[in-house]
Amino acid sequence: MEFQSEYIVLFDRLQIRYYGIIIVVAMLVAATIAARLAKRDGRDPDHVWGALTWAIIPAIILSRLWFIFTPSRELLAQGMDTAWFFQNFFNTTNGAIAIWSGGLSIFGAVLGGFLGAYIYMRRNKLPVAAWLDIAGVVLPLGQAIGRIANYVNQELYGTLTTLPWGITIDADKRVAPYKSLVDYPVADTRFHPLFLYEMLLNIVLFVVLLNLFSRRRKQFRYGDFFLIYLMAYSIIRFFLEFLRADIAYIAGTTINSSQAMTVLVFVIALAAYVLRRNQPTAAQTTEAVKQQ
Repeated sequence: MEFQSEYIVLFDRLQIRYYGIIIVVAMLVAATIAARLAKRDGRDPDHVWGALTWAIIPAIILSRLWFIFTPSRELLAQGMDTAWFFQNFFNTTNGAIAIWSGGLSIFGAVLGGFLGAYIYMRRNKLPVAAWLDIAGVVLPLGQAIGRIANYVNQELYGTLTTLPWGITIDADKRVAPYKSLVDYPVADTRFHPLFLYEMLLNIVLFVVLLNLFSRRRKQFRYGDFFLIYLMAYSIIRFFLEFLRADIAYIAGTTINSSQAMTVLVFVIALAAYVLRRNQPTAAQTTEAVKQQ
């Protein structure tokens, strides 16, 4: 067994990426807490694992596709546009199939996971909004743990900083204009640990949502927690993008694609949240069911 900076080598040839291990741990931890919340909410916790099984594959596929269809300016500078990824589909280092090398978008992951879980819930005739609330509580925690994988791969870092918690980035992991080791020596150049900022903010979001769900669940409408998660994460991601070193733009524009997506998601989630104010709360829904 040989330990490298990004992977473990077994039997002199088999590579096990820390990135993949961390992502799996993130899913398992989030699902375990979701199962406990489901049980506390009077629901069958086994459905959490069933929904997760259906969500994993579409989440991975769409998260990778999102990354491929919105390449960053650094990838474009290297000639790695969308067409390149598909032309080099089976390139195990950077091709479309190389998910173990990083390049998984959270936007695609949430969308793909939602679609897979939604199909599972519909097949099992489960109340979608109530289960989405549980997902909305634990998703920030899963994302927070998953951001550790970005640290391992030295990705999702920010612009230059002189702050004491700034991190160094290896020369081969840098993006323009920070590639020059003359202008930006490895030992003296520090970058914002953007993945850490998002990780900490997601933990705060998780704690807030978990507290509200545990103490005031019945005062909210089914689906509210998921909508709050969408709005809160959109705000977090929108402002952190101002510090990001490697930005992806909407094709033919100078508009940050991640910021554009967060604005769209926030507006839709806020509109849904406001328009649903006349619907009964969870407590009122439960009482109505009892009276039937």
